[in-house]
Amino acid sequence: MIRISTVQLSVIPGNIRANFEQMEREIQNARKQNTDILIFPELCLSGYMIGDLWEQNAFLRECERYGQKIADAAENIIVIFGNIAVDPKKKNNDGRVRKYNAAFAACNGQFLKNDRGLSYTIKTLLPDYRQFDDKRHFTSLPELAAEENQSVYSLLAPFTFTIRQETLRAGIVLCEDSWDENARLSPMEILSEKNIDILFNLSASPFTLEKNDKRHRLFSASLSRLGCPMLYINRRGLENNGKDCYTYDGMTAAYDPKGTLLAEAVPYQEEHSCFSFDIAAKKLAAEQEMKPFAGDMLLPALRYGLKEFLSAIHAGRVVIGISGGIDSAVNAALYRSVLPAENLLLVNTPTRFNSETTKNLARRLAENLEAPFVELPIDSFINETVSQIDDLQIPSPSDMKTLHLTGFMKENIQARDRSTRILATLSSAFGGIFTCNANKTELTVGYGTLYGDLSGALAATADLWKHQIYALGRTLNRYFDKNMIPDEIFTVRPSAELSENQDITKGLGDPLIYEYHDFLFRSFIEPWNRITPEEILTWYSENCLEEKLGTPVSIKSIFKTHHDFITDLEKWWNLFAGFAVAKRIQAPPLLAVSRRPYGYDLRESQIAPYYTDTYIHLKNSLLSNGGYRTKSVAVNADGSS
Repeated sequence: MIRISTVQLSVIPGNIRANFEQMEREIQNARKQNTDILIFPELCLSGYMIGDLWEQNAFLRECERYGQKIADAAENIIVIFGNIAVDPKKKNNDGRVRKYNAAFAACNGQFLKNDRGLSYTIKTLLPDYRQFDDKRHFTSLPELAAEENQSVYSLLAPFTFTIRQETLRAGIVLCEDSWDENARLSPMEILSEKNIDILFNLSASPFTLEKNDKRHRLFSASLSRLGCPMLYINRRGLENNGKDCYTYDGMTAAYDPKGTLLAEAVPYQEEHSCFSFDIAAKKLAAEQEMKPFAGDMLLPALRYGLKEFLSAIHAGRVVIGISGGIDSAVNAALYRSVLPAENLLLVNTPTRFNSETTKNLARRLAENLEAPFVELPIDSFINETVSQIDDLQIPSPSDMKTLHLTGFMKENIQARDRSTRILATLSSAFGGIFTCNANKTELTVGYGTLYGDLSGALAATADLWKHQIYALGRTLNRYFDKNMIPDEIFTVRPSAELSENQDITKGLGDPLIYEYHDFLFRSFIEPWNRITPEEILTWYSENCLEEKLGTPVSIKSIFKTHHDFITDLEKWWNLFAGFAVAKRIQAPPLLAVSRRPYGYDLRESQIAPYYTDTYIHLKNSLLSNGGYRTKSVAVNADGSS
């Protein structure tokens, strides 16, 4: 019977020394527990999404040195771990030194060789979609095989370990090598044909909603076909690629040869899982009960990510602007779930447009959270700014130009004064950071003020649609076992309260119909094959739009005519593909949880909104079909209306 231990290591990106120190302690502990094989995750010494740090040769040499230190520490125990492998004899097409994302097996100061005679196994499938950019840095096994006129089948080989007169043949793969449903070759299938006893998958797989269920479905289907058991070892931690902060949930899992999920580690926890493996029977079993996780992952992911982010930037205090609305309330409760009350400063900055209802709700929220609260009216600041600029005369060579502020401009002044003038200053004085309370719906169309409410150190909820914000609020109240967020905040109409046109006492508020626009905007971004107005208008004309989008409301109940529908669609598409891109580029980093967050995951370019010929033809057909109260909308050459 072989004893195998796994560690959900909390990898610190870029800090090789600190990661080694963690691993060394784990090796010592595993040895004391008579472990035969100890397995760490992918790239556990360096971190994974560390950008072009991979271009520093000194960093690569440090990875290699500490890889040898791991081998030296592996006394009388086999340690399997992910690290960079450098081949100084080869160069990539860009002239840089050759690097492989690799897995090593070491014991008693030596790197063990696989059946091919190589001292590491190279990652076969390199993801270059979504946030992944492996091909920018690493060379894949198929590329190496092509260079050497070999087949991947011949180069991909298992490791044979001898443990107390028992022989274990293990196939070692790295993360994407098991996500092979659309790949031209399957590393697991190749290894299974080489008489292996078990598969080990070393992963650095960032969390997104629903991803864990997909992993189980995919892995189970593959393993049942191959008839091979597998251990999946994932890491923990947070990595920030500059715009998106990804959490790693761990969730180490064991599968039997039928693909059945046998055991799963608790997400985001420092789990040390031990398994026994009967080689002859191919029977893998957890030594302690590890029930597969069942529950909502969103709040645990956000809380973990928030704690890790604050720790990484050494911020222990946070200033949050609270308006009495749902977005700021959810952010305040979320931060309160990871920080003591005295480390939060909640700030309400009303003007004459803010109702007593929302001001009172802001106070009640602060009281419930037991956090310090201040109310700082900003009418005087706004009036001063307006008086300085409105009717300002600008001299020019030919004449004098007089500037005039519109109502919309005055609304933006309020948002900017709240953030850059008040919250930024308070955060400095309080000794911390201030937040951006944006949600994904508003970020999609730029419904937020640049250098105003789109400012802050982190946009913790900017990857959540508005309906998810409401659901998260309910979840937070359950987490606290108390209605920290008052019930009325869930029912008051969402409003920026920046003018008389957004007076909630008159039933006025945001121009978005969240029950519909959440799902419309989601179709622009998250499907693997992204949706455009052409598909939207086609589905609308075929009366299947609700089904396709998954919206809970009737389209006909919102839009009485084709013209109304098309006008709304083009308004938001023009914003989404237009100036909102510039706002998103300059927005703070966000905690990534969705299938596709903004930032580095969704590559965007500032180009003009575009409408296909098919869309324009269908639009003209709908608008010319009679029975409408308004004239057709003219379409300009650039597709705008």
